[in-house]
Amino acid sequence: MHFLTDKPLPRRTFVRGMGATFALPFLDAMLPAGKGLWRNAAAGTDRTRLVAIEMVHGAAGCNEIGARLNLWAPAETGSQFDLTPSALKSLEPFRDYLTIVSNTDVRNAEPVAPKEIGGDHFRSSAVYLTQSHPKQTEGSDIFAGTSLDQIYAQRFGQETPIPSMQLCIENVDQAGGCAYGYACVYTDSISWSSPTEPLPVIRDPRVAFEKLFGVGGSLEERAARRRTRRSILDFVATEMTSLKKSLGAEDRMRMDSYLDEIREVERRIQRVEARNTSGEQRDLPGAPAGVPDSFEEHVRLMFDIQALAFAADITRVFSFKMGRDGSSRVYAESGSDKPFHPASHHGGSEKGVKEFHLINKYHVSMLPYFLDKLKSIREGESNLLDKTMIMYGSPMGDPNLHNHRRCPLVLLGHANGALPGNLHLKAPDGTPMANVMLSALHSLGMDDLKGFGDSTLPFNLRANA
Repeated sequence: MHFLTDKPLPRRTFVRGMGATFALPFLDAMLPAGKGLWRNAAAGTDRTRLVAIEMVHGAAGCNEIGARLNLWAPAETGSQFDLTPSALKSLEPFRDYLTIVSNTDVRNAEPVAPKEIGGDHFRSSAVYLTQSHPKQTEGSDIFAGTSLDQIYAQRFGQETPIPSMQLCIENVDQAGGCAYGYACVYTDSISWSSPTEPLPVIRDPRVAFEKLFGVGGSLEERAARRRTRRSILDFVATEMTSLKKSLGAEDRMRMDSYLDEIREVERRIQRVEARNTSGEQRDLPGAPAGVPDSFEEHVRLMFDIQALAFAADITRVFSFKMGRDGSSRVYAESGSDKPFHPASHHGGSEKGVKEFHLINKYHVSMLPYFLDKLKSIREGESNLLDKTMIMYGSPMGDPNLHNHRRCPLVLLGHANGALPGNLHLKAPDGTPMANVMLSALHSLGMDDLKGFGDSTLPFNLRANA
C-alpha cells in the first residue's frame, strides 16, 4: 500500500482483515498537497458531533429547598457564577465549555388525562429528546415524536458509516407493557427515528465495540476468537503496517495513539468478561458478561467507545441513557447508601434533598472523564471537545413530586463555535425546554427548522434571554 504525496488519502479510508474494519482518524495524509493544514481539507471534517445524555429523575436542586441552596443552578447568571454548592462542581475545570440553561419546563411529560396521572416514570424518557407527549398504550400502536438526535442523524449522519448509536447503562425491557398503561419502550428509549419507531439501545460495551469496528462472522466465530484472547488489531496487522509505512512521522504517532486506545478499551472489556465469567458472585447477576458491575467503569467504557467513534468519524451522533426510572441501584461512591429511586423521593426534607444531591453530584462527576478524553484528541487546529455538543439533562424536575418544571439541563463543548461556554442562562418562567433544543438544532446546522416539540420560539444560547 503506497500513497503519493500529491494524492491525498481519502477521509473514508478503511483497513480490513478477518472481519475487522477500521476507519482511520484524521491524518495529514488526507490533506491535498500544498494546501493549508486542516482548513476544510475534507468534506464533513468540521461537522459537529452530538451526544445526548439523559439522567432520569430530575435533581435535588429542582425543588424549593434545593433551589435556595443552589444544588443545581448557580445563584449568579452570566459568566461570574459559583459552582461550589452545585451538583455541577466537578465541571469547574471545564467551565469554558459549560453552558447552563436553568428554569425550563418539560410540560409534555405531564399527564393530560386523568388516567395518565402517576405514569410519569413510564412516560418521561420518551419525552426528553422528542419533547412530545407519548400516546398511553401497552400495545404496538406506540406514538411519541422524532427525537433531536435522530433529526440531526437523518440530516447529517448519513455521511458516516453508522448514522447514530444508542447506548445505555441499566437493563431495558423493550417489549410489552410496564405500568400505568405504558409500553416499556417509552421508559427504555430516548431515541426515536419517527413517532412510531423507538431505537434499540446497547448496554454491553462488547456489542458497541464490535459494531464500531465491524467484527464480522457468526456468533460462534466471534466467541471462538475471544477465547483466543487475540486483539482484533491482530487481524489487520499486515494492512496497518503497510499503511503506516506510507505516513509521515506525526501521522504515525497519531495512528499509534489511536490504535493504543483501541487495544486498551478491548483489554478492559476482556478483563470485565473474564471477571464476570469466573464464577464469583456479581453485583449485577443478570447483566451480560461484558457489562461491568461498577457503574463508573461501565460509564467510562461507554465514553471511551464514543470518543473512538468520533476520532475516526465512524458516527457523529450518540444518545446515552445513564439511568432507568424506578432503579434501586446504590451508588456507594456518591457518599449515599440509599437506593436511587427511594432517594429521589426525598419527602421534601432538607436532609433528604441533600442526600439525593450526593447522587446527582456523583452522576455529573462522570462527565469530566469524557470531556478530558475529547479535549485530548486533536483534529485540525482544535480538538474534539471544540467540535462537540454534549447535552446532559432530565425531563423531570423535582422527583419527589414527579413534576416537570425547572428541569436540569446543561450543554458542554463549543459545538464548532456555536456555544461560547462559561455561561449560565436562566430562562423566564414557563419556558419550554423545547425552545433550547430548537436552538440547539439550529446551532447544529438546521436553521430551517421552525419548531420542535412544544417550542414557542428559539432560545438565545449566547447571552441572557
